Parts: sequence; structure tokens; C-alpha cells
Amino acid sequence: MTRRRVRELFAGLLLLAVSAAGLSAQETAVLTGRVTDEAGVPMASVQVVATHQVTGVERGTYTNEDGRYMIRGLSAKGPYKVEARRIGYGAQVVEVVGLDPAAAREIDFVLGNEAVSVGAIEVFADRAYEQQTPVAFSTVDEIQIQRQLASRDLPLVLNTKPSVYATEGGGGAGDARVNVRGFSQRNVAVMINGVPVNDMENGWVYWSNWDGVGDFTKSIQLQRGLSAVNLATPSIGGSLNLITDPTTLGTDVMLKQEFGDEGFWKTTAMASSGLIDDRFAIMGAVIRKKGDGIVNGAWTDAWAYYGAASFIINNANRLDLYATGAPQRHGQRTYAQNIGAFDAEFAQDLDGYDPAALGDYPESNYGRLYNENVNAVTGYCADQAVGDDRVERVDCDFLNERENFYHKPQVNLNWYSQLTDRMKLSTVGYYSGGKGGGSGTLGSMVWDYDSQPSRIVNWDATIARNEANATGSRGILRNSRNNQWTLGAISKLDIEVSDPLMVQFGLDYRMAEVEHYREVRDLLGGDYFIDNSNDFAPNFQAGLGDKVDYYNTNEVNWVGGHVQATYYTGKYSLFGMTGVSAVNYRYTDHFLDSGLHAGGTASGQELVLDPDWNTGFQAKAGGLYNINDDVNVYANAGYVAQMPIFDQVIDDVNGLLVDNAERQKFMSMELGSRYQSQTLPLELSGNVYYTQWLDRSSTERFFDENGQDIFITLTGLQQRHMGVELEAGYQPLDMLRFDVSASLNDWTYTDDVSGTYKPESRDTTFAYEIFVDGLKVGNAPQKQFSYQATLFPVEGAYLQLVGKTFLDHYADFNPFDRTDANFPTDATPGDRGVQPWQAPNYSVFDIHAGFNVPPSYTRNLQVELFANMFNVFDAVYIADALDNSSYNAYDDDHDADDAEVFFGLPRRFTIGASITY
Repeated sequence: MTRRRVRELFAGLLLLAVSAAGLSAQETAVLTGRVTDEAGVPMASVQVVATHQVTGVERGTYTNEDGRYMIRGLSAKGPYKVEARRIGYGAQVVEVVGLDPAAAREIDFVLGNEAVSVGAIEVFADRAYEQQTPVAFSTVDEIQIQRQLASRDLPLVLNTKPSVYATEGGGGAGDARVNVRGFSQRNVAVMINGVPVNDMENGWVYWSNWDGVGDFTKSIQLQRGLSAVNLATPSIGGSLNLITDPTTLGTDVMLKQEFGDEGFWKTTAMASSGLIDDRFAIMGAVIRKKGDGIVNGAWTDAWAYYGAASFIINNANRLDLYATGAPQRHGQRTYAQNIGAFDAEFAQDLDGYDPAALGDYPESNYGRLYNENVNAVTGYCADQAVGDDRVERVDCDFLNERENFYHKPQVNLNWYSQLTDRMKLSTVGYYSGGKGGGSGTLGSMVWDYDSQPSRIVNWDATIARNEANATGSRGILRNSRNNQWTLGAISKLDIEVSDPLMVQFGLDYRMAEVEHYREVRDLLGGDYFIDNSNDFAPNFQAGLGDKVDYYNTNEVNWVGGHVQATYYTGKYSLFGMTGVSAVNYRYTDHFLDSGLHAGGTASGQELVLDPDWNTGFQAKAGGLYNINDDVNVYANAGYVAQMPIFDQVIDDVNGLLVDNAERQKFMSMELGSRYQSQTLPLELSGNVYYTQWLDRSSTERFFDENGQDIFITLTGLQQRHMGVELEAGYQPLDMLRFDVSASLNDWTYTDDVSGTYKPESRDTTFAYEIFVDGLKVGNAPQKQFSYQATLFPVEGAYLQLVGKTFLDHYADFNPFDRTDANFPTDATPGDRGVQPWQAPNYSVFDIHAGFNVPPSYTRNLQVELFANMFNVFDAVYIADALDNSSYNAYDDDHDADDAEVFFGLPRRFTIGASITY
């Protein structure tokens, strides 16, 4: 995309805006009213929100001591949904078609003490509100999700929010990742209807498990930083709440069909009852999608389902039941490449890229869509094994080295009970299963080093060699399996001590069991595979579906509690929270004999590791002051001592305990302000934050003087995350709206680290030094800008241009590799002060358009046509980068020719239509 084209594009938009201003000056209107309880007593601190049903723009306020409210700056044309809500009372909603600009419209509300009637799930999920919650947050409503997501992974709709960086990784469906404020999603609490879904062992989120959830999500709220979420789970980068309340839907049946590049299609069917007799609601959705994939070999074959039911037993009790899952298979691209392998011309234009590196990493004939994990195969179409099942290949003409297959259902049963006028109990019990894994190679493969820039499996030669080998297959495809179950319960007791003071007590309990093993997926022409990893069955002739290489079971038990106090008067609010948690891990290796593993004789007993419980705690507090109806200011601060994750306590690959697992600490402060004009169509918010990650640790493997494995935790690393975040929305006309966001961050390692460690079972003291002082934290751009222009040319139509600019993107790297110690390492003190490679800045633009066909043409059916184009100008850019790759670095000096990258996907589109009855 040239600068001239950008100028022409924005000039055209400006011309449209000026023309529209001459044709249609916006007429604003005022909404007023009073809120009382059933006894007629005025209610203060009730939130009243007017939501425009076309643009999705919300404008709201809170009632004063007399129960009065006033909302200015509303569009006279409407239509609006006006809702009055307060925790502890049933919400009320009024539909408003149009407003008279010459006189204020008055709408009164009467709220009953029916906290469990509607909106209960938002209370449970700790939603933040503009004039009440003292944290930085951004909300993505249903309208934006439906217009901008377009069947991509859910985190990608958040890229327009400050300090959020989501990429599609290797480009496979469900392989996205998201960073918030420079922290990976391991330090972001992801929740669906208030229940955390982060992996119990390592904190990661696998978005393929939640494929399709965007189709039935009513809203997403991202609270950045420590957040106001009061689970015992600490959220350092932020917390991400997905709300899927069935009572928010009307009575309808919807069918949606989408099509896209490379044979992509997706069908969604959804039905909802709405509230029946103000007591019962049910909805369900089924989603089917397939496609060949934009990246070579990254096909997808997926289902998703969602069911929900809500039953209001009486004014004091409500039950909600949710079930969702996404059984899927998809081809993956897990290996990044040297830049030259994807685009030689792009590589040569980069400073620091040695043209000689192209001799080692020539450009693939697939360009930036090259995938090392797939190759052609001739005349071989055998089924593959997943346990006892046999599955057909998606195509007999190629074989995927890497395929992901998984189904992770989750079922929640929520109970909301108003125990007394001042006491409410909210409890959820949940089950999460999980069955599946990913494929790869095992044993000796025949590699092709010549036809592509990196080695790739020669399937034909591998199969021929296995068929000719009298002692079975030398190289096979295996599955790495992860079968698991989780049971949990979260309970929160809210007590209204007085009108402004609310106290909450919470408990969080979870238990999980995760089974890890490898199994034979495809013998690739042989009759069996010899495996010697099982102490109890040496020289095992493994057939399809048999366990090989490793087999262990991990158990996790987690318990936590918190106390939170909230004081809210309408003019200001205060909150304070403290929480403690404890976790216990247990490891059983079904292949390792405990006696042999200890260096002795066989015992006949499986290896079991059962370390002590680990504890953690957190404390946070904040306050917000409403200067007037337009402006508020807020501040918050907190401290977290985070429990070590499973991988920091037990090395389940080698069956070893980590000698000195340590808690990592975080300190965070935040100051911000929000402005929402009651007279102008203008919204502004901004904040500054400062977070320190103290005693960041990493488990490292090395060998003692006798050559024995030792795993210890290197501690003491510190990094500082700070920045400024801004968001603004302005709608000068009914037919035109602008939204912008910006984040200017500085994420830096602050000190070199040196230390010594003496393992309990060793006589030798080991020393280490880590040279990171002043290095930039990688894996996400430190400066980001987003800008959106939305045009509503005629009733029911929208045209939206979304631009995103990313700057100062340092490549990811392991800071513990920047070390010098008396055990092997890839780095030396000569790396001191050398920054990780910085990827080029880039901008990318998307277009979204849609039209709701007037009911007069569709016999009162709601028909919507929509289209999305991503990367409109086909920008070539690097989305993910790793510094000084172990596999693809040319000369190891942190330049462009040493980086391993994924490019962003090229221009692509989706089109579709939905019909709602």
C-alpha cells in the first residue's frame, strides 16, 4: 500500500463526511425520568443506559438521590433500547423508536427486588461499569463482534483496543494468541460466563477449543491490568469476560451462511425462545465449518455447539445451564521460518539481513504461505488412528505432519439466590472435559533438504523404507494426547451491609486430572514400531493406537478464597479485595519404574511425585470519583504473589521435581479518567499504568559434575511494564462515526541478574548470570494505533473501514538464554546490551459492510447481507517473530537474518447472509 493510496482513501472518506454534513445535520434529544422501588421510594445509584440499536453506541448515567436521571446527546432518530439496572434488583428495558428533539422524553422505571430475574450472569462475571468501576476496561458489544470477527479466532476482534495484540500465529484455525500490556495469555484470565478456561497446568488458552463461541457471545469485556475480577485467580495482563446470556435474546430462529477464500464455508443455525412467562428461556446453536485454509495445508473441519437454559424459580432463585463445545480437526503450521524462506525481496530490503543468508534459506515456491509441516504423498491413503478409532485423511494427496484434533466440552450450572433483602448467593458448578491432541513425527524420517528452504518430510521415501524394513517402521506419525477432566465450583456471597456498602465473600475450588501420552497414529507402511520407553514392557511392538514414548497422569487441586468490600454512593466508589489460594500437584509416570529412575534396581512400582502445597495471595484496591455527569477519575493498585504453575514444580517430561519452585510477584498501579459528554456525541477515556514483574523465574535443565539431570528455578529477573492508553469515539452525524485508540508503552527488563544455587542432593554450587538490563520485552508491538470510520449511508446499512498501525515490535526471546553459567547455554556475555531484533512497523486495513433488507421486501423476515475484507491493500508484514532462532538463525548476532517469523496473512474475504424469523 503506497502513501498516495492511503491519502486518496482518507480524502474520499473526508469527502463523504463533508457531503453528509451538508445533507443531514444531527438532531439530538434528551431522555429523562425517575427510578423508584416497588414501594415508590426513589432509588439512587441506578444505572440507566440507552443503546442505539443500529450503531451499538451506548450513552448512560446514574440516578441521583431523588432517583432522577438525564441522558443528553441522543440521536433523535433512534431506535434505542433503554435499560435501568442495579445490582440486587431486576433490570427493566424499554424500546424507544424515536425521540423528539424539541422536548425531553420522560421514561420512569420501577425496579423490584428480583436480583435473579434477568442480568444475573453479568453480576456473576464481575462486569465493570463506566461511572462505578475504577479500572481501565474496554467492551466489545454484540454488534461489533458480528460485524468484525467474520469467523476468525475470537481474540482478533480485540485488536482495536489499547495494548492488545492478537495474531493468527501460523495461520491455522484456532491457533491465535493474544498479548495484553506485553503479557502473554498465560497471564490473562479468560472466562466464559464467569468461569475461567485457562489451562490448569500452564495457564495457556487454546482458542480452537472455543471455535464458534463468537457467534453466540453477547459481549466481551476486557479489563486491563489487575482488573476488578474477584476470583482467586490473579490476572496480571488483564481479564477477558465472554457473556452468553440466553435471556438477552428475543424469540427467533436464525440461519446464517458464510463463504470465503480457499473453499471456506460456514453454516450457523440458532434458535432462542426469549423469556417465556417471565420465567423460562432456552436457546441452542449448531455451527459447521470447513475450508482448505489460506496457509498451505492449514485446512479446517469443525463443528461447534451451544445450549443454554434459564429458569426463574421465583423472585429469589434462578438457575442457568450452559453447555458448549467445538469438536474440530485442523492442519497446523507450527514451524516459523527465516524471513528469506517466506519472502526473499522483503528480506533483502531489511537492514541487517545478509543477502548471503538466502543461500541457506531460499524463498519457497509457496511464498509466505509456505508450511514445513505438510508435503505431498503418492499412492498412500491409509486411515489413521486416534486411540481405538480410525479416522480418514482429509486428502490422500498430502500428509500433515502437524494436525490438531480436540473436543473440550464445558457445562456450567449457575444458581442465583436472593437469601434476604440484603444477602445474595451466586454459585456455579462446572465440568470441563477434554479429549484429543496433536500429531507429529517419531523415530527416523527421510528428510528432503533440497526442494524447500527448510527440511521437510519425504513421505514417499519414508513409506518405502518402512515397507522394506524387516523390523518394523523406523519412522512414524504419532499423536501427543491430552485427555483431561476438570470439576469446579465458584461461590460468592454478597451482603449489603448498608445502602452504600457491599461485602462479598468468595470461594473457588477446582480439581483436574490430565492424562499425557503418545500413541501410534500412522505406521507409514510398516507393520509395527519398536518402542523402548516403557520400563515395564521393553522392546514393545506397537501397533496403531498403542501408547509409546511417554505416559503420565498429572493431578491438580486448587482452592482459593477472597473477601471484597465495595462502597458506592453514586458520587464516588471504593473497593478493596484480598484473596489467598493454594495448589497441589501430583505426577504419576506409568512408563517409569521408580527404582530404575532413581539409579537403582527395578521396583515394579510406577514413579510418583507428590510435592507439598504451594500458596499465593493477592490484594488490590481502587477508587473512582464522579466529578460531574460527564467526567470521572479513578485509581487502583495491587500486589500479587503468584503460585508456580505445574511446569515450574514438576518436569513431567523427565519425571523430576524442581528443587526450588518460587512464587513470582507483581505490583501494579493505574490512574485514569473517563469522559462521556451529555450534550455532545463524544466519549473519551485515558489511563496510565505501571506494573512490575518481580522475581520472574524459569525452570532450566542442566547437568551436574556426574552428568546427572538437574532442574532448578532461576530467579530474580525483573521487568517493568508501563504505558499510556487512550480511547475515543465521536459521532458528529447520525450517518457517520469515528473511533480511535492508542497505546504508548514501555516494556523493559530492568536489571542484570546473578546468583548461585546448591541443589539439596548435590555438593556443588552452581552460579549463573543473566544479562538483560535495558532489553525490551518482545512478542508484541509497544506502540499501537487503531482508527475506525463507520458510515451509515441509508437505514439498515453500514460501511466500516478499520485501520491498525503497530510500531516498536521487538522479537520474542527467552531472557534466561541471555546468560553465562557453568552449564551449557546458547548465549554469552557478548550479548550484553544487544536488543532483540525489531520487526518492521506496519499498518493493515480491513473493510466491513452490511445491509439489513427492509422487511417490506422480505415478508417481515430479518435478512442481513454482509461482507468483510481483511488486509485490503495486501500488506506484507511480520506478525510474529523470534529472536536468534535455534533452527533458522544465520549468524546469531540478533539481526534480521537470525529471526524466525510468521508473516501476516494476505488479503482475503468473507461474504454471507443471515435470515432471522
